[in-house]
Amino acid sequence: MTHHTSGQAAMPSGQVSRCQGCSLCSHCLPLGLAAGDLEQFDAIIRRPRPLKRGASLVRQGEPFTSLYVVRSGSFKQVVADAGYREHVTHFLLPSEVAGLDAVGEAIHPTSVVALESSFVCELPFGSLEALGDRLPALRGALYRCMSQELHRDQHLHCLLAFATAERRLASFLLDMSERHAARGYSPYGFQLAMSRSDIGSFLGLALETVSRLMSRFQRHGLLELGGREVSLLDLSALEALAEQGKASR
Repeated sequence: MTHHTSGQAAMPSGQVSRCQGCSLCSHCLPLGLAAGDLEQFDAIIRRPRPLKRGASLVRQGEPFTSLYVVRSGSFKQVVADAGYREHVTHFLLPSEVAGLDAVGEAIHPTSVVALESSFVCELPFGSLEALGDRLPALRGALYRCMSQELHRDQHLHCLLAFATAERRLASFLLDMSERHAARGYSPYGFQLAMSRSDIGSFLGLALETVSRLMSRFQRHGLLELGGREVSLLDLSALEALAEQGKASR
């Protein structure tokens, strides 16, 4: 993959950094950095060309050298078992960070694959660590991202261990709704770039189960489907389904 590396020289006074000009800046890793600090962060970023749908950003077993912030599009994180069967472990949306599961390791334990035409900002980890030593706010933001990743993994473990299929799907849809809302998008209508097979893999459900439940939710007026587009019509009912799963524990 060809990388376009930004220069390390300081920006002319008054010039807006590329991070400052990005619509995701208020949700991204450098959130809260002062303008001067943001320029230093901007200087370490490498921006590869866009990835097409199905292209691998990183592959399981590859050396870990960088983190990647999703600027546009979306990705799935997958792990292959001993039988080379792939299991989806996470979905990544704009402003989220890929590669956190490899921090502290020599290799990537999972692959990250584009679900659609996507664009990422590459952060060489050595440069990021060095900058974090000088900018405590950036180091704190990185720790928060890692903590959120751990919390997400714990939530998924509980979901798959205790929840029914209905509750798993309701929780997934609510999670996608909340993550879109946090980025300033509509919590009621969004595109699911991942396939139903990917959703099933993530939730530990068969493809047929996901399709059947989606149709049932639509019949019951919880949502409306139009290709990859989903409109959530009754968030309170979906929340009730998800809460029942928690109550059962």
